[in-house]
Amino acid sequence: MSAHDQHDAHGHHDAGHSHGSFGSYMIGFGLSVILTAIPFWLVMTGAFANPRTTAIVIMAFAVVQIIVHMIYFLHMNTRSESGWTMMALIFTIVLVVITLAGSMWVMYHLNTNMMPQMQAMSPHDMSQMP
Repeated sequence: MSAHDQHDAHGHHDAGHSHGSFGSYMIGFGLSVILTAIPFWLVMTGAFANPRTTAIVIMAFAVVQIIVHMIYFLHMNTRSESGWTMMALIFTIVLVVITLAGSMWVMYHLNTNMMPQMQAMSPHDMSQMP
């Protein structure tokens, strides 16, 4: 058995890929839970009076959570796969921007165009609707 075969037999691969340990997965999981719980708390407690401020803060937490997932679960770093990681990062950013911008645009226009009579009603009137 050659040295290369013994190296592969032990399951160690050194092709620039970094596989996470149990500890790094737990750090990623803990950060993900925190980055989900804080926005949930912000919405449920009404910590910000302005809904736009709340939405911006939640989107910022979402971006940070994407980065946490890319680092701790997808094992993306600057050393692996000779530049493909950077292309994947750019592609992810483009998709996230398109998805967020499109979602905000659709929700804004649905709110404006589909329910014009609701904007004139008070919250008390809306609770009385069947």
